[in-house]
Amino acid sequence: MTVALHSAESPSPARTDQPLLEGRGVSKFFGGLAALTDVDFQVYRGEVMGLIGPNGSGKTTLFDCLSCVQRVSQGEIHFKGTDITKFKPYQVAHLGLARTFQVIRVYRKLTVLENMLLSLQWGNLTMRNKFRPNSAETEARARQLIDFLLLKRVTDEKAGNLSGGQQRLLEIGMALMPDPDLLLLDEATSGVNPTLIEEIKSRIRILNEEQGKTFLLIEHNVQFISDLCSRVFVLNYGEKLAEGTPDEIMNNQEVIEAYFGAEAGDDDGF
Repeated sequence: MTVALHSAESPSPARTDQPLLEGRGVSKFFGGLAALTDVDFQVYRGEVMGLIGPNGSGKTTLFDCLSCVQRVSQGEIHFKGTDITKFKPYQVAHLGLARTFQVIRVYRKLTVLENMLLSLQWGNLTMRNKFRPNSAETEARARQLIDFLLLKRVTDEKAGNLSGGQQRLLEIGMALMPDPDLLLLDEATSGVNPTLIEEIKSRIRILNEEQGKTFLLIEHNVQFISDLCSRVFVLNYGEKLAEGTPDEIMNNQEVIEAYFGAEAGDDDGF
């Protein structure tokens, strides 16, 4: 059964000349430490793109910059043709960019349904509308997404009682509630059992192929990236090391050497 999760115009997975998301010379410095240096990349509407790299390569820092959780030190970020470099996080969310986090962020004392309804405020709502009771249409959308993400039987369960994999699915659902154009998923398979990893993969594929959702994925699971992504780009020591198809990247000698030589570092495990 096809689930109508996208309320906008009919999606097309075809790549366009205009990137949906573009980084131009993105750099981020913490004192004398360069976390990102002159990173260029493009994500096109309708694709699933992977972002990989060894520990400490700057992947999560890049996500923080793209979602404007952190301000870039140099360079520009453009989303849907708009320069969002100096935007605040809520402005980026209103424009249609959503993200998840490496450490799962759900409201543990609220139910699955309450988490979904609360997450709508990330979308394009006015301040007045945020404090109005949820409409029947909003609740119907939340329940539809809950069903789609295989969480129907725990709809009224507190999020803190869910398994790690179920919490990941809930976090993805919360990011989907405002109907974003682009989702940044930070290690969606971390701490998830293999069965649920396959379910997460299936949900992403359906959202991409049938609903036209665009994804940028940080992942340490090479098979997950290979199965889903048409393109992958690689960071190493905060610089762009390579870009290509999954096969090209996995057979790239520089990439292989970067991983074999990598040591445990920050929060960016591969």
